[in-house]
Amino acid sequence: MLDCVANLLQEMVGPAVLVRAAHMELAEPLIPEGVEACVEAGATELVVFPYMLSPGKHSTRDIPRIVAEATRGHPELRVRVTPAFGVHAKLAEVIAERAGVEVTSGVAECTRCWNPDGSIGACGDACCARAAAATAAERSAARA
Repeated sequence: MLDCVANLLQEMVGPAVLVRAAHMELAEPLIPEGVEACVEAGATELVVFPYMLSPGKHSTRDIPRIVAEATRGHPELRVRVTPAFGVHAKLAEVIAERAGVEVTSGVAECTRCWNPDGSIGACGDACCARAAAATAAERSAARA
């Protein structure tokens, strides 16, 4: 399925962006092989997206560590590991669509924490409210 998603994403982003799938373990290609394939294809920037619903030790520790080890020999390569999916309105839309339920109130972007007690960051590094708060703080600092 990961290959299917990679192929779909490649179609959506076009030929200017190189999309490759790699696995942390248990299936080929592994992350180091994926890194090498990207470098050999001419990549100068590597954005690694852990295809996981929620943040956990694999997406927050293991994958960043494996990527750092795999890219150590390529100091010219800009590397970024994104958070896991986390909480996102588009994922909620997919769930509603699959369930056959109409979405009656669209949420364009994350403007608050959806955790029942409202604690920002409760869903880890993929917390959209934390990202929104950081962006707002950056804008505020830039104006100062």
